[in-house]
Amino acid sequence: MKGKEIIKKMKNATPDELSKELKAQQDRLWNLKTDLASGKVKNVSEIKQVKHDIARILTILNTK
Repeated sequence: MKGKEIIKKMKNATPDELSKELKAQQDRLWNLKTDLASGKVKNVSEIKQVKHDIARILTILNTK
């Protein structure tokens, strides 16, 4: 259910808010990748989740 709730929240957001969230998620992905390379990340599935969130945001932005 968490994914559906996030999608509903994103659909009601303005394009500016979505752009800010996209930038935040991209920064988070960058940090996770660098931490993975240095061996600090224990939950590698979090990277996959962030990628999915970025894809959701881009999809919603492209439909607006």
